[in-house]
Amino acid sequence: MAAEAVLTFAAEGILEKVLSLAEKEFSLAWGFKAELRKLKESFTTIELLLNDVAYKPQAPAIEEWVKKLKGVAEDAEDVLDEFKYEVDRRKVEIQNHMKRKVLNFFSLSNPLAFRLQMAHKIQKINASLVDLERKASPLGLVSRNTDATRQGITWDRRTDSLIGKDEITVGRKDDVSNIVKTLTDSKSNQENLAVMAIVGMGGLGKTTLAKSVYNENSIQKFFDKRIWICVSNPFDVNLILLHMLEHLNPAKAPSKDNKNALLEFLNEELKDKRYLLVLDDVWNEDLKIWDNLMECLSKLNSTGGSKIIVTTRSGKVASILKKLLLQYELGELSVDECWSIMKDKAFPINGVPEFNSNASTFETIGKEIAKNCGGVPLVAKVLGGILRTKKSIEEWSSFKNSRIWNNHSKEEDRIMSILRLSFDNLESPSLKQCFAYCSMFEKDAEIQRDNLIQLWMAQGLLRSWPNGIKDMEDIGNEYFDILLQSSLFQDATMSDNGIVSECKMHDLVHDLAEHLFKSEGLTGDLCGIDNTLEIRHVARVSTSTLEKFPERSAGKLRSLFSDDGEVTTNILPRFKALRVLNLSEANIEELPDSIGRLKHLRYLDISKTRFKALPKSIGKLYNLQTLRGTQCALKEFPKELLNLINLRHIYFYASTKFPQGIGRLTYLRTLCYFSVGNEIGRRIEELAGLNQLRGELIICDLEHVENGEEAEKAKLEEKTKVRHLHFNWTKDRSTTDNNEEEGVLEGLRPHLELESLSIENFMGNKFPPWMMSGSLLNNLKKIKLLGCHKCEGVPPLSLWASLQNLSIENCNGLSGPLSLGASLVEVILRNCNGLSGSLSLGASLVELTIEGCNNLTSIEMKGSGSLTASLQKLRIWFCNELSSIPALPQQCPSLQKLSILGCPKLSWFGVKSSRVEKEEKCISLQSTSDLRTMTSLRRMWIERCERLESWVFGNRWVLGGARFLP
Repeated sequence: MAAEAVLTFAAEGILEKVLSLAEKEFSLAWGFKAELRKLKESFTTIELLLNDVAYKPQAPAIEEWVKKLKGVAEDAEDVLDEFKYEVDRRKVEIQNHMKRKVLNFFSLSNPLAFRLQMAHKIQKINASLVDLERKASPLGLVSRNTDATRQGITWDRRTDSLIGKDEITVGRKDDVSNIVKTLTDSKSNQENLAVMAIVGMGGLGKTTLAKSVYNENSIQKFFDKRIWICVSNPFDVNLILLHMLEHLNPAKAPSKDNKNALLEFLNEELKDKRYLLVLDDVWNEDLKIWDNLMECLSKLNSTGGSKIIVTTRSGKVASILKKLLLQYELGELSVDECWSIMKDKAFPINGVPEFNSNASTFETIGKEIAKNCGGVPLVAKVLGGILRTKKSIEEWSSFKNSRIWNNHSKEEDRIMSILRLSFDNLESPSLKQCFAYCSMFEKDAEIQRDNLIQLWMAQGLLRSWPNGIKDMEDIGNEYFDILLQSSLFQDATMSDNGIVSECKMHDLVHDLAEHLFKSEGLTGDLCGIDNTLEIRHVARVSTSTLEKFPERSAGKLRSLFSDDGEVTTNILPRFKALRVLNLSEANIEELPDSIGRLKHLRYLDISKTRFKALPKSIGKLYNLQTLRGTQCALKEFPKELLNLINLRHIYFYASTKFPQGIGRLTYLRTLCYFSVGNEIGRRIEELAGLNQLRGELIICDLEHVENGEEAEKAKLEEKTKVRHLHFNWTKDRSTTDNNEEEGVLEGLRPHLELESLSIENFMGNKFPPWMMSGSLLNNLKKIKLLGCHKCEGVPPLSLWASLQNLSIENCNGLSGPLSLGASLVEVILRNCNGLSGSLSLGASLVELTIEGCNNLTSIEMKGSGSLTASLQKLRIWFCNELSSIPALPQQCPSLQKLSILGCPKLSWFGVKSSRVEKEEKCISLQSTSDLRTMTSLRRMWIERCERLESWVFGNRWVLGGARFLP
């Protein structure tokens, strides 16, 4: 992997940023426009020379040239960013000026001195560029235009196939079965803490296999407790014990240095219990350290039969394990199995027309390519992601015949070269930088989508499109999806809102990112690093290491992630070029005033700290885009926060008070809470100008809104990117005029694209017309009504065609029967005593929970004899009048969990009992069946249902895991 090739994409990305910044700031550059124009021209010329680097053989001189170019470009970016900071500072000063008058941006300070300073800095950069241009010719570099057709890859935005796809079904079913059988075999339970090692090279799927075993039903039943720990390096026994305790009972977790306390608490949790401990990604080859861990675990009074699974790439690791039950060597997949994985990645969601019309040709070529996977699932996924961008047979054939498959003596070299191929397939230099930046996260870390995008944004890696067509966050979301679809991200987690919210990186992919970022990223001590001038980003390094940085090197750092320990705050001003400062969990009492001197700072995370207040100087961070302050002791933001005119995302808990006048922060995209007050600057009209808000918005204390006319001032209809709205009134308040609350809710009418709506403690007698009309909320997927005691009418659920989730709780005013819409997937009805008669279910329902609805008499399926084949979980608690529910075996054949508690009048649910039949209780048994026909049922709990008593005792032998308490 040519070093200058790695450097080139970083240099290209910085050049793009500088040219973009120069274009934006040109119109404001009074006094130094000539210098700025020359800067633009010089960088444009240099950019053409840089394009030629990729066509030249590897050479130290070219690598050094690219390094110098990258450094000059960074200096230029800092200068232009400093200029932007000064412009924004003057905007704030004008905004705060007591007397509004027309002012030059630089009239309040010494404009001449500032202009001379800027001109001098740009002249110096221009001189460096001239020198670089002069040195390019002897190196053989010539101006080269990029391919005009190179517009980047067009990726599908369909990520459904990536979620819920059980990859273990491809070639690993027998492995899972064999391991589960070994772990649960009675012969192996005579010895406690037997160890199984799953061994194989990186990318074979050891972790995926272990997870599948870990989540098997028979494993969950056999072991009382299951514990999963990702170990990696270092193999710290105390840390492993701490993670075990955090998994079992986080509240008990002491310091990791207190081994006695750790063992005492672990013994309390695991005493007389059989447990399974998975240690994933173990590298330790030191027998003494392993013996230390086993000695600690042997002191726990657990039940015999407890097991340990170790996954490792090293056979030597497995060889030192004592009490080794089995060393499971993970085999390679077949070519057909690799092709199956590749095809699913290349043609998601039932294929595409091109494939369907030429399936046999694509398959023939695809299987030839699959031979290069070496039986490794990770490689198959990556190749499938690459093929997803190639739509024609000609492109597939060209890829198959590529020379990239040759000249790899080691299998791991082949894998890394294919991963690098996937990286090279990312055409945008900024996207490549975004991927490399992910190396700042620890291995196996859960990477939050929004947080990652905000970090990319802070580094200037995301640039919005002209005319607001796409902003930085939109580009970041596209980048995230591309990395996910190309399998550089994996283990995606869906949020409640139906989007991928978190992911991880495979260890080998993380190794690639680290390699790409090694010249500018530091994630440990300075061992063997003499030259710190190239380091730009540091994570998890000690304060002593930071203090060793020379002044010049410290002044170039762009990212600082704390190591969760002591951070000497007086060193922060040394890092004057910081864009990202993550102090999450740092052991600091207070944030110093010097924070305000970090002019370039765009991302600040103070979550999980002990800060009770922020210094006023935080109001000088005019470039700040993201401020994260959750799970900390912060009571109130200072009023100077309103000076942060570029703030786009702010995270805090409702207990943290926000200053008056939030309406000034018109760039805000993320605002967790807005608490309405009576004072000027806290009224709901503050939301009027915040039309960039997106995602979720919670509006609290709505009792302070006087009427519908005032509510309309929030202009929620104009906030078209807000997809999830919560309207909250304070609980247990005094209400004098319910009609006003009805008017307020009417005035809060949202836009038509809303996807979820929550209304809490609303005391009106009826919901507004925009809710009662089925045509206005066609995109609504989720609705929650909580504590709306006086509302009588139920919204027209059957008319909302997209509605999938419904939750109605503590709404006793709702009356009459209830008919659920056919699209509903999950329904919760809790403490709604006004609902009476029958409850009609739709055919798409998967989960149904009914609690405390004392006047419901029956639950029935819509239409005669209709099936709810999708229903998997049914929970009915404390419904005193309920006497009839559907015949579960016939109408709910997919039911997996059944829980019935405190339903005294319920006597039958379609299952016959010999005792019931003899005593001729209940109804005709013509439609009943034996419980054994419910083959999907895994768990059943019936308690305090007197009329089911005879049925219970007639059937308790049928399902071993059931619980019956009459």
